[in-house]
Amino acid sequence: MNAQPRSRLVVIGNGMAGMRTVEELLAIAPVRYDITVFGAEPHPNYNRIMLSSVLAGEKGVDDIVINPRQWYADNQITLHTGDPVVAIDRAAKTVTAASGLVVAYDKLLIATGSKPLMPPLPGLELPGVVAFRDIHDVDKMLAAAKAGSRAVVIGGGLLGLEAAWGLKRQGMPVALVHLMPTLMERQLDVEAGSMLQRDLTDRGLHFFTSGQTEEITGTTHAQGVKLADGRFVPGELVVVAIGIRPNVDLAKAAGLAINRGIEVGDDMATSDADIYSVGECVEHNGQVFGLVAPLWEQAKVCAAQLAGDRAASYVTPALSTRLKITGIDVFSAGQLTAQDEADSEIVFRDAAKGVYRKLVIREDRLVGAVMYGDVADANWYFQLLRQESDVGPLRDRLIFGQQFADACCGGAKGAMDVAAMSDDTQVCGCNGVSKGTIVKAINAKGLTSLDEVRAHTKASASCGQCSGVVQAILAHVTGADAAISEAMCKCTEHGHAHVRQAIVEQGLKTQGQVRRALGWKTDDGCAKCRPALNYYLLCAWPGEYLDDARSRFINERVHANIQKDGTYSVVPRMWGGLTTPDELRAIADVADKFKVPMVKVTGGQRIDLFGIKKEDLPAVWGDLNKAGLVSGHAYAKGLRTVKTCVGSEWCRFGTQDSTGLGVKLEKLLWGSWTPHKVKLAVSGCPRNCAEATIKDFGIVCVDAGYDILIGGNGGIEVRVTDQFTRVATEDEVLEIIAALMQLYREEGFYLERTAPWVERVGMAHIKARVLDDGAGRKALEARFLFSQQYAQIDPWAERAEGGIDAHEFQPLAVVE
Repeated sequence: MNAQPRSRLVVIGNGMAGMRTVEELLAIAPVRYDITVFGAEPHPNYNRIMLSSVLAGEKGVDDIVINPRQWYADNQITLHTGDPVVAIDRAAKTVTAASGLVVAYDKLLIATGSKPLMPPLPGLELPGVVAFRDIHDVDKMLAAAKAGSRAVVIGGGLLGLEAAWGLKRQGMPVALVHLMPTLMERQLDVEAGSMLQRDLTDRGLHFFTSGQTEEITGTTHAQGVKLADGRFVPGELVVVAIGIRPNVDLAKAAGLAINRGIEVGDDMATSDADIYSVGECVEHNGQVFGLVAPLWEQAKVCAAQLAGDRAASYVTPALSTRLKITGIDVFSAGQLTAQDEADSEIVFRDAAKGVYRKLVIREDRLVGAVMYGDVADANWYFQLLRQESDVGPLRDRLIFGQQFADACCGGAKGAMDVAAMSDDTQVCGCNGVSKGTIVKAINAKGLTSLDEVRAHTKASASCGQCSGVVQAILAHVTGADAAISEAMCKCTEHGHAHVRQAIVEQGLKTQGQVRRALGWKTDDGCAKCRPALNYYLLCAWPGEYLDDARSRFINERVHANIQKDGTYSVVPRMWGGLTTPDELRAIADVADKFKVPMVKVTGGQRIDLFGIKKEDLPAVWGDLNKAGLVSGHAYAKGLRTVKTCVGSEWCRFGTQDSTGLGVKLEKLLWGSWTPHKVKLAVSGCPRNCAEATIKDFGIVCVDAGYDILIGGNGGIEVRVTDQFTRVATEDEVLEIIAALMQLYREEGFYLERTAPWVERVGMAHIKARVLDDGAGRKALEARFLFSQQYAQIDPWAERAEGGIDAHEFQPLAVVE
């Protein structure tokens, strides 16, 4: 019997919406059509919303490809890249490409997307003026960054802010011009917009709000932007990111019904029954689309219609907004403000911590939410909004989030209630993946790790903001003991959490035992997993596991940081930043004796000796040890420094002895290996001269005692600490810091700083372990003090005089 001939489907547009429609169609009717795809760009299908991550240097172009060329071949799809369709002949049912190629269709899908909105400005045609729409635009912007240009971004919406931040990450001075007084005014209210501008200003961006661009100046190349009020903003790169408009030119020339976009019905069909359209080019019920969530719904409905399901109908879903700038958390959905007397607003604001929430309620239904600084409950609020849930019983505690609501209602304290999520709840906005899709893949394919879920569903594979929710779903489906973290390395499929748990539960006390028990793919591991296993075993079995020097990076093995010229720098420890004339003389003598070319004071109040030859390291440490100076671990995954101010002893504003407390903390914590470097600071008053609010653990002295802060980071991605608790005495500070350090040691993944650890496990969890459970805190402190009996004290005491083992200078890798 002859097989039924396939119908011919031609897709105009190789972007996200068109290819998502094809993916959905292949899932439900894989042999119904012979499919031909035309794309204007030379690339295969890629995730356009991740261009900001490419610009920021966080991802490469290959990382954002959704469907590589092999996928088209595997699915017998004919792909024409770099060859846009230029004409549609509806009578002949053919399309003609720029190359002259003519292809016939039975059904046609138009997914031409949108064009950048470019205002009629003088100077718009100058070299150096670009939009922010595709990979070619990103290449131009990266080239300008390498040339050392200054950048001006016009537009303070989502796209403009992500462009500005990406250019800033590339090292460019960046100014942003925005017509309105508030950034992201379509997604944020005035309060949240102001907080966003303040935080981005602190990160080095410059803003010209209420700024109407009058002209882009320059003769042969852009030189800057002139505003209507006379202000001038210099810049050799001008990025126009004020919005998009549907790309309807081809459809209009073909005689299809056009308004702002290509008009489609609930079935996603155009005014021609054989032509469908999806994406940013369409208009449905008077609405056009610039966010990805409705595109996924359109693709699903369109695919069902193409497969013959005439009941499939499109309804615009509730929409939410997130900003892809690392370290800045923004969420909004629904109404931004009360519209009339039927609406009421519930507001929580903590300006000092940079946290803001506003909920808009109508008739006991949540109709809008704006969040800044802490968006952990965003998915929960969005679920309440989408499902039009009755929030009346929760109203008095709704603003405090799901944990508080669950605890008050008898729910599981601190648990993400993924069980209550409906299967159609969208978890991954970047790739349009619902909870039901994730659950189905986990059950059908036996997935046990986040990496596996990403590979099979694409959930959290792009910006990663939904990783926590995906992990929670994975844990819920597979059980509490499931490995829900990413694979440690290519040697194993297991994540850090699973490996740590197995080491303790199975009593694994050597790296070899771990690799054999967990089915490592390599006999000896690699430069990524060996240091991690070495740390996990040290932490789990203090006094039993013997530290493996060969599984350490060279800087930890020789207590010196390798520099780019092959020499080393040495940092002796100065407790709390204090030193003595004798110590300074000893350092000066070492600098003279070994002809040290640079002596520098570090940001952590220590002295760094640069340019030491590797063969001189044993003698350098020998001389320093004789003077009582020990390792500062300025190169280790361990305690680095405890920075202090002079406090009440000398400062007229000091409230407590910050210096003395800093010394006690440093002596308490010194020598303890940790998942990553750890820095502390103690400030003697709220003026915070020791910068305690950007340290892993910070203490700010106040009249009433000591504020303990956690989770700060002063590196590339600055993160301000979270307030943890206030205590009255130094003894309480020492006890809590010891417990916090041990909890981080036991729960942190190797190379995970405290900032992402806090965000991953949640402040509620840490407070429950350290503050709410007094016995648990004491147990953590006791385990920490026990492990300190085996901490490394003298880096060279047990070495032969003047000798270094051969393996000392054979690093697995060189790290900062």
